[in-house]
Amino acid sequence: MALLAVAILGICMTGPIIAASDVPALALAAWRCAVGAAVIGLVTVVLRSQRRNWRRLNRQDVIGIALSGVFLAAHFGTWVPSIRMTTVASSTALVATQPVWAALFARWRGQRISRGMWLGITVALAGAVLLAGTDFAVASGRALLGDALALLGAVLAAAYVTAGERVRARVSTSVYSVGVYTVAGAALAAVCILVGDALWGFDRGGWGSILGLTLFGQLMGHTLINRVVPRLSATVTSTAILFEMPGSTLVAAVWLGQRPPGALWPSLVLVLLGLTIVLREQVRSASAAPA
Repeated sequence: MALLAVAILGICMTGPIIAASDVPALALAAWRCAVGAAVIGLVTVVLRSQRRNWRRLNRQDVIGIALSGVFLAAHFGTWVPSIRMTTVASSTALVATQPVWAALFARWRGQRISRGMWLGITVALAGAVLLAGTDFAVASGRALLGDALALLGAVLAAAYVTAGERVRARVSTSVYSVGVYTVAGAALAAVCILVGDALWGFDRGGWGSILGLTLFGQLMGHTLINRVVPRLSATVTSTAILFEMPGSTLVAAVWLGQRPPGALWPSLVLVLLGLTIVLREQVRSASAAPA
């Protein structure tokens, strides 16, 4: 749980850094994956134990890593641009609905969902709908598009965590992270080339935002989350990420002056309340399961 707490602290910086950067959104996402893969990959080359882990990969592991990487690229490709279209508070609140989709994926895979879990899912989604309506009323259609992208990013993030759960049970964190980040970075770079987004030529501030995003969001955030997934279920891990919402909102308010309008707070509270119920129900279910 301590590693998960550090991961949450890291991802709380992600939204504000993206909003403050002038690097194209997709390029920013591509570089954070590429630099993260390079840093962790260097460790796997230096450490003999990690080199052995590479040799243990089988065809099923490679396919699972590739699938997770595609989902991660799709998540970044939708969520990162959303932050430039709406506020950090709205974007992080909607992407925080990831545990709702993780729970629904679990139900689709045959796992039982309690009445309390359904209640939490309903409350969280009601808050998300209210948030989008509020953004449309007080902001613009562009903000509403940003909300839609953030919500899609949440679905894709849940798919990424769920797809990686089984692979992570067999593959070391470092090897899994290098593989997933490499696939995601390559996919995002290809999209940048297709749409004409620059991948280099940034000023010092732009490269600084790439390094900061990699440190906080990728190495402290996603990598540590990958490490705890084998110990916790995908739903518990996804639900814990909900604390990104108040953390990122606070950082954006202090750093960027993005203070959510009063009309937005009821929807933010509903989303947080619903996700808290989901977390409580999931923890209760996990504790009741036979050892």
